[in-house]
Amino acid sequence: MNHEVHQKQESHSANNREPQIDLFSIIGGSWPPPPKEPEKPKYGTLPQSSKRIMQRTSQNERVKSVNLINHLAPERRRKPTASNSSITSETNNPYTKMVHDTKKIETGILVDVCGNDAPEELYDTPSLGSPRAAQQSRPQPQSQSPLHLQEDIGVGSLVEVATDVDQHHYGVVRWIGVIDDTATAGVELEQNVCGLGDGTRNGQRLFACAAGRALFVPLPLCRRDARFRDTPPPDRGLAHDAEHFDQPDCPVVPGVVAPLNSLGELAGKNRGIQGHHNSCYLDATLFAMFTFTSVFDALLYRPPEPEDSPHYSEVQRVLREEIVNPLRRHGYVRADRVMKLRTLLERLSDVPGLTSEEKDPEEFLNGLVAQLLRAEPFLKLSSGQESYCYQLFVEKDEHVTLPSVQQLLEQSFATSGVKLSEVPAAFIIQMPRFGKNYKLYQRVLPSPLLDVTDLIEGLPRQCSVCGALARWECSACAAGGAVDSGALCNSCLRLAHATRSHKATPLSICEEYANILESCPVPRVYMELFAVLCIETSHYVAFVKTGVAHDAPWCFFDSMADRKGERNGYNIPEIVEIEELGAWLSDEGGRALHAAAPLDRQLPAPAKRLLADAYMCFYRSPDVAMYR
Repeated sequence: MNHEVHQKQESHSANNREPQIDLFSIIGGSWPPPPKEPEKPKYGTLPQSSKRIMQRTSQNERVKSVNLINHLAPERRRKPTASNSSITSETNNPYTKMVHDTKKIETGILVDVCGNDAPEELYDTPSLGSPRAAQQSRPQPQSQSPLHLQEDIGVGSLVEVATDVDQHHYGVVRWIGVIDDTATAGVELEQNVCGLGDGTRNGQRLFACAAGRALFVPLPLCRRDARFRDTPPPDRGLAHDAEHFDQPDCPVVPGVVAPLNSLGELAGKNRGIQGHHNSCYLDATLFAMFTFTSVFDALLYRPPEPEDSPHYSEVQRVLREEIVNPLRRHGYVRADRVMKLRTLLERLSDVPGLTSEEKDPEEFLNGLVAQLLRAEPFLKLSSGQESYCYQLFVEKDEHVTLPSVQQLLEQSFATSGVKLSEVPAAFIIQMPRFGKNYKLYQRVLPSPLLDVTDLIEGLPRQCSVCGALARWECSACAAGGAVDSGALCNSCLRLAHATRSHKATPLSICEEYANILESCPVPRVYMELFAVLCIETSHYVAFVKTGVAHDAPWCFFDSMADRKGERNGYNIPEIVEIEELGAWLSDEGGRALHAAAPLDRQLPAPAKRLLADAYMCFYRSPDVAMYR
């Protein structure tokens, strides 16, 4: 009986009141009921309840459409009729709002955006995936701007726009303003949608993005991206630990901060990047790439391009302002800052398990550098292939017990038959080992200087016999030894190579400089070692050169060197200066150390990690990096 009275009241007042917004045509679905106890339905689904505030008959069952405009554009709003407006009324006020019982609202969508009647009511917005009863609504001043109705959404926020019960669109807020007296957000979507523009509205450029990605939608229809809120924020527990154990502060540092040029006061405990939950692969890699060198700084400052992900700027900002800049200025990065980057990588790249599982540095580089930051590949090969790091593939020589990276690199290039198309600014080389168990050689000596002259396609080379300008190359001779052993001049090709059945091929040389090179030594191209990542029992650490000078000291970094507390404790990162490491890296010093300690347990602990556990070597060309 009460239901019939409500229907009569609605039909009587529908002709007298001003037109109302049809909620079904905007967000679709039935309004969630007020449960007696907090429930946790998935965002976009309906809680099970026998009583509904809003119902719709089967005659008006909504037909879903793939056209996003049909559900969001303001001009698509329809006037309510008796058949599709069955809103229960609790008062006889002709200007009753569409939602009355504010104490029991369970949705995060603001219904009354910019009404002209009565003071605005601000509804509390629950977290996605965790619906809860809203607090008592509080009146707001009539002069309040509609832009303040959605305080948790701003420019740069990662949001989702619900157009259907089971159809959501994700993107980044690029613009917020008022359109037709309605608080509106300009969202750059992750994927193109037919009918959308490039950030221009009514001939005015509000923001820039690729065509088909700009969506202008009422601000209350934007929700925080559920993909980043389905688990508690990682910094809450860590921040709680920081309060209890007095961890160093880690403020956000905007702007440009140059890399360090010396170790200074950086050595000690609670220095570097704090490890947490299998993050050592990422901690060691970031420390090596950014602390004392600028060779990778282009990753921090490249402006976004139309082809980039809508989340590009946020990923870049977190990397620059919450990790690299604090590391360079304050010497410490707390684990919750790193977890933000790990969470973004977990959600946006195709590399799973980056927030919890054990990973390798090359997986992290693939997710961050290749997929999200879309950096230009560091290596370009003559075969047309491009990559960010180079894996050494060689056959083991049983007579060699301590090969150098120089020897292994030349052997690998000679075996594969490829060369570098240009001198790289950074050269990341993976040792001939697979995982933490299998190693081709028990020890490898990282070469402090890497001669890449003979590995670059088109560079002049010396004859391996007399040292003159080489005009020919024999791949068969090179395969039996170093790459330079296959380079021959015209005279040596006739004399030294005549007795062999190998076939030599001519080298490409610029004749303009041929006469000069015939009388002068051929210039060599070197790259400098500045970091070595090592792994032992699934734990990564880093040796990093603390400056650009040839004799700059080296330091050892471990993001989990110590720990304070047990289950609710935290890891303590540490940086230690290693004075002897420069001598160990020299060919003479490294081989002397190898001969004096044939067993790994006889080596000093840092030397054992350097020679026996080397996983990845980082080289740089300072001259080339200046132009990249």
